[in-house]
Amino acid sequence: MNFEGLTIDKQGHLDIGGCDTVELAKEYGTALYVMNEELIRKNCRRYISAFNEFYNGFGSPIYASKAFCCKEICRIVTDEGFHVEVVSGGELFTALSAGVSPKIIHFQGNNKSFSELEYAIENGVYDIVVDNLAEVNRIQAISEKCDVITSVSLRITPGIDAHTHEYIKTGRIDSKFGITLENGDAFEAVKYISNLNNVKLHGLHCHIASQVFEVEPFVEAAERMLGFFAKIRDELNFLPELLNLGGGFGVGYVDGDPAMPYENYMRAVSTAIKSKCAELSMDIPRVFIEPGRSVVANTGITLYTVGNIKEIKDVRNYVAVDGGMYDNPRYALYNSTYTCLIANKADQPADYIATIAGKCCESGDLIQEHTSIQKPEIGDVLAVLCTGAYNYSMASNYNRNLKPACVMVRDGKSRIVIKAETYEDLIRNDC
Repeated sequence: MNFEGLTIDKQGHLDIGGCDTVELAKEYGTALYVMNEELIRKNCRRYISAFNEFYNGFGSPIYASKAFCCKEICRIVTDEGFHVEVVSGGELFTALSAGVSPKIIHFQGNNKSFSELEYAIENGVYDIVVDNLAEVNRIQAISEKCDVITSVSLRITPGIDAHTHEYIKTGRIDSKFGITLENGDAFEAVKYISNLNNVKLHGLHCHIASQVFEVEPFVEAAERMLGFFAKIRDELNFLPELLNLGGGFGVGYVDGDPAMPYENYMRAVSTAIKSKCAELSMDIPRVFIEPGRSVVANTGITLYTVGNIKEIKDVRNYVAVDGGMYDNPRYALYNSTYTCLIANKADQPADYIATIAGKCCESGDLIQEHTSIQKPEIGDVLAVLCTGAYNYSMASNYNRNLKPACVMVRDGKSRIVIKAETYEDLIRNDC
């Protein structure tokens, strides 16, 4: 087992952040999300250090809160020097409720509602990343009514097809996101915004995909975006101040995933930016990136209790747990791979081939298929590793199941940061 922040103690139990996972399961119940605060902070510091090294601190990482959003994670990442990206009114409300300054909030989304934009503008959000001209017109109307000038970035689709899952490619011409660079739409949008009285274009944004394991697409995106900067300068006689290159750095979920240190991405992209800016006789803009998954994915695990084992000879072994696609839909959606193990037998050989099944009334409610774990028994604690990103965020109440609690651990101590739902929570909005 080669996962940072996880160890096996003298009892043979899986430990995270100095806490015995078996004891955590007893104390808080299962299913249970567990996050390692020290590792979150370590991941943040690596990005901050890279910005200081490669850009002399002229720019910032932005935490993409869609990966995992709650008040405590907003407090932690901003304490470490990050800005915060939100993609809905709910995420914006969470960040503001956590005390995040609107001056370090970036508001994304391809179809923000009028009320969401109003909320952002009234709270003085630093950067609204506009996705289309209809949204620009809404921002102009709201800003005119409020008698303010709103700073925006324009999301560009740079026409880059990164190698990743079809559902998380966002940089090609055929995407619901952004305004297309290749056909001239992006330039026309810049011209349009430049003639508005209450909207100021201060940046350009792109995001090519998620879970990308290659450096080259990020380098190519940076070079294309800077070429667009130069076109705006030469033909419209002004230059945006900031360049946001999005996120998408690949994370290793199982042994063998080709994940590389995030610094490698940043070193290569910064070299390309400096070279391209020199070639274009242009000052380096303020650079932003939006890591989310790579900040929190490897810091989290999910704990379950084994409730039933069904062995079908010469077919498969089902190991049923007290969770499923309602707390982790990623396998059902993307066929996402995970490392699983029996937490109370973590020192034993993983020589039992299992399909981890959830409790939903759905044949596709699986967390992993044909995966190697320690031989399970009813009542064992099963841990699924690297679940810090997009698990809680994508959780639902399917079959009216309750979303689990989330516990933060550090230095052998644990604390609740998201309470488990109750049945009363479940019917709170029913009439």
